[in-house]
Amino acid sequence: MTTRQDCLDRDAADPLGAVRDRFSLPQGVIYLDGNSLGALPVAARDAVQDAVERQWGGDLIASWNKHGWIGLPQKVGGKIARLIGAEADEVVAADSVSVNLFKLAAAAVSAQGGRRVVLTEGGDFPTDLYILQGLAGMMPEVELRVVAPGGIGAALDERVTVVLLSHVHYRSGAVRDMAGLNAAIRAAGALSLWDLSHSAGVLDVDLNRDGADLAAGCGYKYLNGGPGAPAFLFVARRHQAALRNPLSGWMGHARPFDFIDDYTPAPGIDRWLCGTPPILSLTALSAALDAFDGVDMKAVRARAGALGDLFIERVEARCAGKGLVLASPRDATVRGGQVAFTHPQGWAVMQNLIARGVIGDFRAPDVIRFGFAPLYVRRADVWDSVEVMGEILDSESWREARFQTLAAVT
Repeated sequence: MTTRQDCLDRDAADPLGAVRDRFSLPQGVIYLDGNSLGALPVAARDAVQDAVERQWGGDLIASWNKHGWIGLPQKVGGKIARLIGAEADEVVAADSVSVNLFKLAAAAVSAQGGRRVVLTEGGDFPTDLYILQGLAGMMPEVELRVVAPGGIGAALDERVTVVLLSHVHYRSGAVRDMAGLNAAIRAAGALSLWDLSHSAGVLDVDLNRDGADLAAGCGYKYLNGGPGAPAFLFVARRHQAALRNPLSGWMGHARPFDFIDDYTPAPGIDRWLCGTPPILSLTALSAALDAFDGVDMKAVRARAGALGDLFIERVEARCAGKGLVLASPRDATVRGGQVAFTHPQGWAVMQNLIARGVIGDFRAPDVIRFGFAPLYVRRADVWDSVEVMGEILDSESWREARFQTLAAVT
C-alpha cells in the first residue's frame, strides 16, 4: 500500500516536479479542478501586466504592429499545435469552442455535396449538442442524428457528412479511440470533428498521426490560459482549400486592410478567423503555453495516469463503504486527466471539500470530479486530498446546512 512518504519521495524524483514552480498557487489549497479552469502561470500574469501597461498604455494602437498583436492568433495556434500533433499552419486561436464547432460543422456540411446527416453521441458535452441543434435549425436540410454511446460505427452510412465527438468525456474522463473512429469515419466518406477541450494539455494527442480532419478545443482548462481564454481550431492541410468559414468576418479576409466590399477568404488556416482578436486574453494564453516548454506530452500523460491511479487506490482504501462509486475508467490508458466518483450527496460533499481547501467540482446529478493537471499537481496533494475527504465522510460534516445550497456555478 502506498504511503504518504512514498508520495513525497516520488514527487522529489519526478522530472516534471520543477514545472510546478511556473505556476502561482495559493497556500493551503489543493487544486484538483484544472479540468475546468487551469491554475495561473506566473508568466501569464507578468505578460498581461506588460501588455496593459507598456504596450496598450504606452504604445497604444501602434502595438498592433510594434508588439505583434495582429499575429497573436497564429502565434498561439502554433504553440498549441505542438501539444496536439499538428503543424503550426493547421491551428489558429480564435473565438470560443462553441463558435469554432459551429464554423467547422457548417463548413463540413456545405462541402460534402448531398450528404446531410450530422452524427454525434448522446450524453456528450451538452454545448456541442446544442450547437448542432442550432445548426440543424438554421439549415432545414440537415438531419441531426444522435446515437447512444458506442453507436457511432453502426450509424455511419453514405448520408453522414460529419461526426462530432469529444476526445475525453467531460463527466467520466473516458478517452475515445480517436484513430479507430477516424478510420471508420473516413471509410464512410465523412469528416471527423473532435472536441479536445478535456485532452489538450494533458494527453499526448496526435491529430495527424490519428488521421483527424477537424478539431476545436478550449484554452482555459489544461492549457491554463485563464477564465474565458480563447479557444483554438484545427483544420488538416488537406481540407483547408475546400472548406469555407461560414462566419466571413474581416480577419478571415485575404486582404483585411484593403477594406473592399466583397469577401475573399484568406488562404490556409487564416480564413478561420472572424472578428478582432482579444489581445489581452491571447497574451495570457500565449504566455501560459510557455509552461509546456521542454515538456514531453507522453510524460505528462503518464503522470496524469499515475496521479489518477493513486487517487483511486487511496479513495477505495480510505473511503470504503462511504457511498462513493467510481464513475471513470479504472484503466489509465483509456482515462483522461480526471477521475470521477458518484455519491448520493455529491454536491454537499464537494462543497465541504472546497471549504477544507480541496477544490474539485460537481456535475449533476451526483458526480464529483477531480482533475489532475500534471504540471502542478503532486502525489502528496492526492494523498492529502483523500485524507480530507475521508474525514468529511467519516464525520458526515457535509450534512451542515451551509453545504446544501446549490450555487449558480457548479
